[in-house]
Amino acid sequence: MLTGPIVDSVATLAGATAGALLGKKIPERLRIMLPMTFGAASMALGINSVVKVSMLPPVILALLIGSALGELLKIETGIERIALRINGPIQRIFPQERNEEEKALFLQNFVSILILFSASGTGVFGALNEGITHDPTLLISKGMLDFFTAAIFATSLGMIVATTVIPQFIILTGLYLLAKVILPLTTPQVIADFSACGGIIMFVTGFRICGIKKFPIANMLPALLLVMVFSHYWRLLF
Repeated sequence: MLTGPIVDSVATLAGATAGALLGKKIPERLRIMLPMTFGAASMALGINSVVKVSMLPPVILALLIGSALGELLKIETGIERIALRINGPIQRIFPQERNEEEKALFLQNFVSILILFSASGTGVFGALNEGITHDPTLLISKGMLDFFTAAIFATSLGMIVATTVIPQFIILTGLYLLAKVILPLTTPQVIADFSACGGIIMFVTGFRICGIKKFPIANMLPALLLVMVFSHYWRLLF
């Protein structure tokens, strides 16, 4: 049964709705500090994934080529344009005034949480793992974290946070369904390199959420499609 992707997506939707509705009732200090805590947690999760790497060269190669492809395809720019288009109708229903600085921060944080919810190492591995073992524990645990993350970000970004549920559910469900095809073709070493690649993306996502450096994390996503192939053939060649 498709348990994990449903629980995780519902948790994100519930958190986003609660945060948007209760936004003004949550102290401003809490709204500012908690996202930084989530950013630090994202960095910690990323480090935890990176230290399990089997071979670093194919991971770095995947990141370099994947990021170049992402830049050429302008993935992040496309996501930002979609976010602005979606935000228009939502703003008419749930008005929220923003100055130019707040609009820039809105796009930066929206892309960050979209990656955090939809393409984190925990979510990807959790969906693949459930597809094979039928154990939803990892995604249910992620759902608890996503509930509070969505709630806090929705206090400042508004109801648009709820729209991240759509790509989140599609990606997690797709991985769940493809697990029986993907995992038998891999090895523990290839999975470790895949997790390390996702961990690096999660790590820089934490930097972005904390406002330290605006990494183009959406443009790095093609690396996740390349790293397993690179890891496999690197071992054959070297």
